[in-house]
Amino acid sequence: MSAEPARARIRLDKWLWHARFFKTRSLASKEVGAGHVRVNGDRVVKPATAVGPGDVLTFAQARRVRVIRVEAIGERRGPAPEAQALYSDLTPVSDDTAPQNPGYEGKGRPSGRDRRVLDLSRRGTLE
Repeated sequence: MSAEPARARIRLDKWLWHARFFKTRSLASKEVGAGHVRVNGDRVVKPATAVGPGDVLTFAQARRVRVIRVEAIGERRGPAPEAQALYSDLTPVSDDTAPQNPGYEGKGRPSGRDRRVLDLSRRGTLE
């Protein structure tokens, strides 16, 4: 018989859904099943993998790699402040943001007149 108490554990896909990293549990399950989530540095492909407090999760989300430490197990998928209490974010803060959309010669969106001029200059080169 074991003298140490059992740690509270929950399915990985369910925890990711409770912590509001994915909108639906099936999306969380697909990401885990595709092998896009690591638990304590090991790649996981089973959504039923058990996680508990102290585990470190690594996964991609919205063009960023998130590193999360599980702090608690949620009873339900509650509001955002409740979900944020379930984890601590270990993701390094970087100033690298996604590149902005290119502008029109640094002047922003072209006007109607500018578009007509561009169209006229393109027609001459193709004919």
